[in-house]
Amino acid sequence: MKIAVAEIEARSHAALIQHGAGDSQAAAVARAVARAEALGNVICGLYYLESYCTQLASGRVNGTVEPVVSTPRPGSIMADARFGFAQPAFDAGLPGAVDAARTNGVATLAVAHAHTCTSLGYFTEQIAATGLIGIGFTNASPVVAPPGGNKAVIGTNPIAMSVPGDGALAMHFDFSTSAVALGKITMAKAAGETIPLGWAVDASGKPTTDPDAALKGALVSAGGYKGWGFGLMAELLAAGMTGSVNSLDVSGLKLPDGAPHGLGQFYILMDPGTHHTDFADRFVRVADAVAAQEGARLPGADRMVMDEVDVPDVLWAQVLKLSG
Repeated sequence: MKIAVAEIEARSHAALIQHGAGDSQAAAVARAVARAEALGNVICGLYYLESYCTQLASGRVNGTVEPVVSTPRPGSIMADARFGFAQPAFDAGLPGAVDAARTNGVATLAVAHAHTCTSLGYFTEQIAATGLIGIGFTNASPVVAPPGGNKAVIGTNPIAMSVPGDGALAMHFDFSTSAVALGKITMAKAAGETIPLGWAVDASGKPTTDPDAALKGALVSAGGYKGWGFGLMAELLAAGMTGSVNSLDVSGLKLPDGAPHGLGQFYILMDPGTHHTDFADRFVRVADAVAAQEGARLPGADRMVMDEVDVPDVLWAQVLKLSG
């Protein structure tokens, strides 16, 4: 059925409140859920709402805690989520990080000890909305094996980048460094479908098209050892630079019980005019070359923000139940 994005946000907010979140915390997470749905990113939208609610009720995420923001150095902002949601912690740390980037030309924002941020690009696009370039990294529960291996060591470990433009994003990408998001494997299993070769290996390290075997084995990195390197970069920045946990130390993100996620996100904010004023011209030079080729596009160039989206009947019934 068709559901208004505003209704999705309202119902998500109500569901989170119903299961123990504070009003401001619920509002921050509900906005992220609605934004994901508006952009067609179903894996990071309502698909996650039940997990948020279940983990609020079990105590795996603290829905009422207030983040603590500090400034370890003039160009470095730390927002400690204190085992709460990532969205309120980012909201708390962003203003100081933006001010620091405008003063210094570049700044970093570390979000520590947080629940999964779900859609990393949701945060970098907020950085770009201030006129700054935003690059983000995060880690997740271990699902990706090293090239040639069969045991998971790192998470899907996304990287996102948003570049400001004239009234809109000039460029935006947000993707996992694994060959595919784990959610696509679980959705294929639920639908009784196979998966393409190159997404995962089974428990013995052999490539598989069986989603069940893949879930018992591990995902592989996008682009082999190249993606593996980017995944490790995200791991070290998200965990090491924030003092948060390694992927190895996080159990499944959607498991109802267990220790809090305690994950980190690391953002770099850059003023594109710091060193010279030619950034926009250099970008246009590339953009024009891409536009001249039929069928080619820059990442994020065709994003459409919808006011109303299709939601499966079963999923919406679940949302209504969660929201009381």
